[in-house]
Amino acid sequence: MPEEDLVELKFRLYDGSDIGPFRYSPAATVAMLKERIVTEWPKDKKIAPKAANDVKLISAGKILENNKTVGQCRTPFGELPRGVITMHVVVQPSLAKAKTEKKVDESPRKTICSCSIL
Repeated sequence: MPEEDLVELKFRLYDGSDIGPFRYSPAATVAMLKERIVTEWPKDKKIAPKAANDVKLISAGKILENNKTVGQCRTPFGELPRGVITMHVVVQPSLAKAKTEKKVDESPRKTICSCSIL
């Protein structure tokens, strides 16, 4: 593939640091990007994804779907020269894990109502 067809992406983490930039084919899927992020994740971060499903990518204010390609996610920027596109990375644990943690936290609660009518 010609060098000029490749899309250059970097990934901005929650603390402002970046992973990348890397060059990708416009046919690369968002799922492939997420796998790369998990493998390239800095080891010294407190919050780290355990799997690609724990990562959400945001570009131009939209959460990107796994089955979309980089070419479909790229927003046209008019006459701006081709540069590095920054995508924001959000680490969000999978729903199954969140549900089990929620069940552990749920303990019987006593409802106490103290109303005062004067």
